[in-house]
Amino acid sequence: MWHTAPPPRFGLLRTIAVYKIAKVLLLLTAAYGELRLRDASVVARLFSWASSLPSGREQDALLRGLAWFSGLSAARVETLGIVTLAYALIFSLEGIGLWLRRRWGEWLTIVITASLVPLEIWEIARRPTFGKVLVFLVNIAIVWYLIVQVRSSGPAVAPPADRNVNPS
Repeated sequence: MWHTAPPPRFGLLRTIAVYKIAKVLLLLTAAYGELRLRDASVVARLFSWASSLPSGREQDALLRGLAWFSGLSAARVETLGIVTLAYALIFSLEGIGLWLRRRWGEWLTIVITASLVPLEIWEIARRPTFGKVLVFLVNIAIVWYLIVQVRSSGPAVAPPADRNVNPS
């Protein structure tokens, strides 16, 4: 009777979902790195490697990062790991919800992403970089798009059925 057009195979919601899952992969990599950096021999090898790099901003940033991390207490390292994994879990939920085109995924992404905007503004004001500004602009675009999407789509729509049912 009434036929609706099938949703696009890979639309903007799924593109945002891939972005969120990419963040998850980066956070899991960071959590693994945090775990490995608890080993003093790994830290010593990284300091040696970083010292052998050509002098410049990259070497300075790497050496400062290693010095900062190695100066943290075990409790702070553990807290950092827990926070990193918590963010990975939240971004996973956002990505899955968006991939499945679920309304809760859209709302979760709006709330979480918008809640991080003040922190991003503060970070940009403190030390502006091209990367920070780019992430900020992408996040603002995501929030704006999802708000428009939620407001214009009316009530939540069930995902497409897996089977073909012909009512006639």
